[in-house]
Amino acid sequence: MLNERNLKDLLYQEFARIGKSLSSPKRIEILDILSQGPKSVESLSKATNMSVANVSQHLQTLSNSRLVKSHKKGNFVIYELADTAISGFLKNVHTLSEKQFVEVQQIKQGFLNTNLGLHGITFSELQDRMEKGEVLLLDVRPKEEYDKAHISGAVSLPIEKLREKLSSLSTSRDVVAYCRGPYCLMSVEAVELLKTKGINAFRLENSVQDWYEFQEHLH
Repeated sequence: MLNERNLKDLLYQEFARIGKSLSSPKRIEILDILSQGPKSVESLSKATNMSVANVSQHLQTLSNSRLVKSHKKGNFVIYELADTAISGFLKNVHTLSEKQFVEVQQIKQGFLNTNLGLHGITFSELQDRMEKGEVLLLDVRPKEEYDKAHISGAVSLPIEKLREKLSSLSTSRDVVAYCRGPYCLMSVEAVELLKTKGINAFRLENSVQDWYEFQEHLH
């Protein structure tokens, strides 16, 4: 018969499976990307700058830990998070890491010019300014991520298409760009591009997940 010590050992052994699967920085990055929506192995390879073979190995580890699941779509294998709770878990990992490690804060400041940020604005204020026509909100993530979920009122303009559409954007109102959250560089690049055209542009650190949490608190 199993005693209490054996039961605890078995329990914490199961808990440790999650920890082991997160021991690779690349696997955490893959989970972050999948929190935006399902992706093929090829898309993940491009986004992480890894070979398809390496991405497949990491996905197998994550699958074994039941953090991701997959299905076939034509000739492609599509991966997604196994549960919506994983997005919240990842956000908590980001928040805790930034709180505990000054290095995270330094790295963040290293790739985020503080002048790019839109500080102290709430979603309510942003929506109000959008409704008044004072602000254009751009979602610069890939189109499939926008189609999966986006902040209400946002216009899809993926970062790779922004340069060719730049000349058609009006300089008469502010532009706010967002992407996958505070550690995503696509919106940083977008703001820098917009400013070269003389557009008053800012970066919104909040993610689509933050938007949905805000909506839940309203109801």
